[in-house]
Amino acid sequence: MAKNSSRFVCRQCGHQAVGWLGRCPSCQAWDSFETLITKPAPISGSKARVTSLATVPVEDTARQSTGLGELDRVLGGGLTPGAAILLAGEPGVGKSTLLLAAAAGLAKTGRKLLYVTGEESAAQVRLRAERLGLNLDSLYVLAETEVSAVIEEAEAGSWDALAVDSIQTLKISELGSQSGSPSQIRESAARLITLAKSKGHSLWLVGHITKEGQIAGPKLLEHLVDTVLYFEGERDRPLRILRSFKNRFGSVNETGVFEMTGAGLGEVKNPSALFLAERPHGASGSVVAPIMEGRRPLLMEIQALVSPSSLAMPRRQSLGVDPTRVSLLAAVLEKKVRLKLYDRDIFVNVAGGAKVTEPAADLAIVAALASSWLDRPLPVDLVVVGEVGLAGEVRRAGRLADRLKEAARLGFKKAVAPASEIETIQEKGLKLIGVASVSELLADQLGLAGPRGGRS
Repeated sequence: MAKNSSRFVCRQCGHQAVGWLGRCPSCQAWDSFETLITKPAPISGSKARVTSLATVPVEDTARQSTGLGELDRVLGGGLTPGAAILLAGEPGVGKSTLLLAAAAGLAKTGRKLLYVTGEESAAQVRLRAERLGLNLDSLYVLAETEVSAVIEEAEAGSWDALAVDSIQTLKISELGSQSGSPSQIRESAARLITLAKSKGHSLWLVGHITKEGQIAGPKLLEHLVDTVLYFEGERDRPLRILRSFKNRFGSVNETGVFEMTGAGLGEVKNPSALFLAERPHGASGSVVAPIMEGRRPLLMEIQALVSPSSLAMPRRQSLGVDPTRVSLLAAVLEKKVRLKLYDRDIFVNVAGGAKVTEPAADLAIVAALASSWLDRPLPVDLVVVGEVGLAGEVRRAGRLADRLKEAARLGFKKAVAPASEIETIQEKGLKLIGVASVSELLADQLGLAGPRGGRS
């Protein structure tokens, strides 16, 4: 009979060694090695054979709705039986609240979810469910941290889904290491995923986020699961965005938008209206840009403030957009339009706490900066979209038709877009203005004709 073998693994990065080391050769962490006990794999009596893909049977399994349309959208239409989903996010962002709401949604369709809590007691979970107004009779909770006990209960009951909150709290006694160590996380997740796929359960694993913004534990955890979801949002703001970074059963270009209220998480059916609800009219430095969040177009307000600086090195600060991108666009304005910005403080913000990463927002940022510098407001019914190059040219923005359709739906009347892309696009009720360069945009919308000096 084969005996168990012992290896040593780094708690920080998961590097393995045959003997104990004082310093990890991979991540350079000191005194981070712990014992990892591994069992030999059983010898299978049958041998796998090569099979043509044309002869492999495929089961057409219907997806299960969670009762949350925004969550189903990100998952690709709902839960897939046997799928393993990793849900990660900052502490307090609402991961547990989202899972409870999904469990209640599954219960309404006659399906049962076992909620395994390792961080809270069953009483604490009940208090949260009562606060959310959920039906307590249809929710089942197990306060347990031992993986073998969780697997035993999951095999004994007739569950359709299993949720673990969180994977960092689970442990396997025979490993000998602490909960949350790479070896514990890796082995616990592997055993639960094997169980889920053999039983056809949908498995939810809640993961912690490190201070660097990464999922805590070995990177292997993200490779083991079928779907990786990030739940993002500021704790002092109600907006929450669910993004998919990996999905074997659907697109990764989907986002779900939620709003945290006193009664729990609410779905935001019209995110664009939410972002623009408090937009000031007639204010300089305010521009609306149609942004693609996955495959969904959203209208977001880009705000800029340009003011004289009393500092030797003027400030360049931005929230929701890349600061490097803002500096690049400011340099384009200085070089190509001769706006005097080198002695100005520049602040750029995306209203509502949203984040914009795509370059299609460049032209809106440029328009906001120029509008604030000139102190001339842009038309309130105008949207601006397009990428800006270093030569001041305006480049194409992907899926322009979808962006403009969303703008027209919310009542906007004019749109500034790349001239090379609007020839084949027609949107009822929306006047399209094509521009080929930053100079054309500023001359047409702000009356800034040709290069000119700075304004004191």
